Amino acid sequence: MTVASQQVAAIEPKANATVRSRRRRVVPFVRGAIAIAVLLAAWEYFARSGIFSQAITPPLETIASALIAMVADGSIFKHTLATMLRVAIGLVIALAIAIPLGMLMGRHATWERILRPPLAVLMPIPSLAWVPLVVLWFGIGNVATVLIVVYASTFSLLYNVWMGVKTINSIWVRAAQAMNAERTRLFTHVIWPAALPSIITGIRLAFGRAWIAVIGGELLASPQWGLGKLIFDAKEYLNADVMLAALVVIGVIGLFFERVVFQLLERATVNRWGMANGGQR
Repeated sequence: MTVASQQVAAIEPKANATVRSRRRRVVPFVRGAIAIAVLLAAWEYFARSGIFSQAITPPLETIASALIAMVADGSIFKHTLATMLRVAIGLVIALAIAIPLGMLMGRHATWERILRPPLAVLMPIPSLAWVPLVVLWFGIGNVATVLIVVYASTFSLLYNVWMGVKTINSIWVRAAQAMNAERTRLFTHVIWPAALPSIITGIRLAFGRAWIAVIGGELLASPQWGLGKLIFDAKEYLNADVMLAALVVIGVIGLFFERVVFQLLERATVNRWGMANGGQR
């Protein structure tokens, strides 16, 4: 084999790997774009079919005009920022509650026996069922809405942290203990990385529940700003185009977090540490 052929043989696997990597990124994007295009086309056909008045099923052009108008006057940014701030505060509080308690439940049977019954009772109760009571207790505004977000996101996150810690391969823990790893190193080098895939899954679920809760909370707790408030006010005036524009914004934010934020988080932690497939590369 000549030197040139050896160089070509060495380059080919790298080129093929590059092509496969690009294909893995492009194919899901194309599929998602096609799915969204089909959904938009279906809505446009439905809106113009005459089954309902276009006042309550506006076509895409009308929805886009309403969204552009809200972008121009800046109101959509105020509503979105207010909602995202409530979600962020609620999620931070939920993380501060769920991760320590989930770790305790996963590592200590006593804590598991104490916390498992209330978790089983409270987790199935919809967060929106608490909104009227929370509004009675704390009044309308931000406090009630944030508390609903905390309730909605805490239990799914707590459950995933608990299961993630409880299902860690015991061989890893025993191996670390056999090497005299102290508790801090055991946590940072074994328990936390091994439980992280479940924790990130819990954060994903908590984020989705938080958005459902915050919109419902804003509908009933009536803060001054928020996407839920925007939808509720638009409903009062039968502005279906504004309601649908707000739903588009909610969907775009959810897509951004799912396809960008959470994937970057996984690449920086789970994939980097080799924990994506149970710790096997």
